[in-house]
Amino acid sequence: MTKQSNTKDMLGRSQLTPVDKARKIFLDHLPDTVSEINTIRIEDGLGRITAENINSPENLPAFPRSSMDGYAISAKDTYGASESMPAYIEITGEVLMGELPVGKVARGSCFKIPTGGIVPDGADSVVMFEYTVPVDDTLVEVVKSVGEGGNISRPGDDIAVGDNAVPRGTKLRAQEIGLLAGLGLAEIPVFRKVKIGILSTGDEIINHTDKLTPGKIRNINSLTLVAQATSYYTEVTDYGIVSDDKTVFLSTVQKAVDENDIVLFSGGSSVGMRDLGEQVIEQLGPPGVLIHGTALKPGKPVLLGMSDQTAIVGLPGHPVSAMTCFDLFVAPAIAQLSGKRTRTDHQPILEAELTRSHNSAAGRRDIVRVSLETREGKVYASPVLGKSGSISVLSKADGYFIIDEPSQGLTDGEIIEVYCYQN
Repeated sequence: MTKQSNTKDMLGRSQLTPVDKARKIFLDHLPDTVSEINTIRIEDGLGRITAENINSPENLPAFPRSSMDGYAISAKDTYGASESMPAYIEITGEVLMGELPVGKVARGSCFKIPTGGIVPDGADSVVMFEYTVPVDDTLVEVVKSVGEGGNISRPGDDIAVGDNAVPRGTKLRAQEIGLLAGLGLAEIPVFRKVKIGILSTGDEIINHTDKLTPGKIRNINSLTLVAQATSYYTEVTDYGIVSDDKTVFLSTVQKAVDENDIVLFSGGSSVGMRDLGEQVIEQLGPPGVLIHGTALKPGKPVLLGMSDQTAIVGLPGHPVSAMTCFDLFVAPAIAQLSGKRTRTDHQPILEAELTRSHNSAAGRRDIVRVSLETREGKVYASPVLGKSGSISVLSKADGYFIIDEPSQGLTDGEIIEVYCYQN
């Protein structure tokens, strides 16, 4: 693999790399996964990625169970039953939840059974209460026939012993945790969490709780980036605010590189005399800088690099730009390193009608924030306008849509795909 070499235009300016190409170059240099495996309790499994196929140690359900409230019965005793000619069946027993049935269902008889109850011997189906009429405590009319196996979950119907219950690379949700609990598993193998180090650079940056004085900027990016990274179930270390002094900045980034899988710094990726990001990444390489500048708004000056197996991402100082670059470059890197089977981001996507036209420069990918509103069952998306440094833009937005490089914009009334921010 080789670095992306920036070509020059006729005025000697570096050409910007298309977003998809930049992301591919970046991800191609990353390891396939963090590789280390931890064994954890399933109670701690939410958001973790399975490191092995987890096969079922038993049948689920383990016993034949009723899927309805009704009567466990022989299906043959119900054949031809109707409201005008019901079948009369004797009630000879009852199945209690959590207990094995006592006795056997003989022809012409039935057991009362709840949903989830174990089907007694002699019964091959369950007729629903809705299709019965009680005569007295010992006799019931069946007014609709049921087929053999009707309303019964047989052993292994849900999942059979030896089946792959949860594939390797699955991000565990509540659903998978419930399945693992149903199989009686206490511990599972998962990839360790991706480690992310975050720092803000700039002598003008102050703690967000400090009094604001002329020329100073409160540290927004550290808090927003930590929150974004944490939402991906990563292990995050905040290295705080780091001076623009090259010696201090270099030593802090080196420490972060030694301790993490991905290092994010913000404020040092814009082109300028005080830009140390590219110098430091080159010094910490190889392979060094992979991408400096993409055809993206906001987020053009993003810096993507590697120091051996550790990714280093220089994010723009403006909070909106930094968070946009996180979504487009850092989130896919986390998914890849985590071992996730499908390396898509976790943002839900919905269709909405654009309420206002929005222009774009051809050759650049625009990320446009929108607020969403539902009227008469239809979703509408309205662009939330503001400069890249306006953090209030993100606060007002419910998500964003993308205008791809070839387009010069979209018109009101068009149906767009909105990438929704997580609640």
